[in-house]
Amino acid sequence: MSKKKNTPGHGIVYSTDPNFSLEPEPEEVTDTLAPAEQILRVTLDKKQRAGKVVTLITGFIGKEEDIEKLGKELKTKCGTGGSVKEGEILIQGDYKEKVVKWLQDWGYKKTK
Repeated sequence: MSKKKNTPGHGIVYSTDPNFSLEPEPEEVTDTLAPAEQILRVTLDKKQRAGKVVTLITGFIGKEEDIEKLGKELKTKCGTGGSVKEGEILIQGDYKEKVVKWLQDWGYKKTK
């Protein structure tokens, strides 16, 4: 089976709108808030993970490269794997207390 390629028109062949254009709208680039202003939530999660526990950090507001950097630092500190998906940081294993402590040490004062 062949896979469909993502085209700029997303399947649009013809439009009667005279103001229509195939160019995608520019994405908003949000500036990263200072660590003291970030409200991060650290929770444990097992849903849809075959019973495995992950530490989930949500609520980060900022650029994608900044959340990637924070996720990499946390994974290094924990000595485990994980990922950053859809604005959430996943750390494999139960590291909730350690992650909260490290985030507060790094200036994320509103971490819960």
